[in-house]
Amino acid sequence: MNRIDEILGKIDVLEKELRVELRDVTNEFLYTVQEKKIRFSEEVRAKHREFAARWSEYVYDSGVWVILTIPFIWMPLVPALLLDISTWLYQLMCFPVYGIPMVKRRDYVVIDRHSLKYLNLIEKVNCFYCGYFNGLIGFVREVAARTEQYWCPIRHARPVKSVHSRYRHFFPYGDAEGYRKGLNRVREDFDDV
Repeated sequence: MNRIDEILGKIDVLEKELRVELRDVTNEFLYTVQEKKIRFSEEVRAKHREFAARWSEYVYDSGVWVILTIPFIWMPLVPALLLDISTWLYQLMCFPVYGIPMVKRRDYVVIDRHSLKYLNLIEKVNCFYCGYFNGLIGFVREVAARTEQYWCPIRHARPVKSVHSRYRHFFPYGDAEGYRKGLNRVREDFDDV
């Protein structure tokens, strides 16, 4: 195993540790997740309501320039919905043919901030948008990563800013022999998903 594989392996371990730590934060803020529903104690819900900002004050405090950007924030929603539908259809039709495990959209698109009583309606809508959009990008990235692992599992010659979850399975740039001998093995190497 070369140094790049070693570093990518460490990143995987750290990401798993991070997910555990993020799950453990539930104890600090006294909530539980039961059947995908977030439950706070009545005492915590009452405390949250004390911190809720009135939406009218929230809008006023935002200022004119922030209000004027709203159409530009929401403009990408239509293409995002098309991307969501087309990605879902793509993996539904193609992944079974390629033998690639399906990506669970619900693991990426998480909409749960509406349960927070300290958010006003505008903040909840904003959080819905951000949760959807960022989750969608993560979902699409994972679908693309699995596709790339099947069709072109070769690392780039130039360093990339951020590598996706499948990159560690890829062949080093220029490794023609490894690519030809190991392509079928890599195309089937989804045991870790």
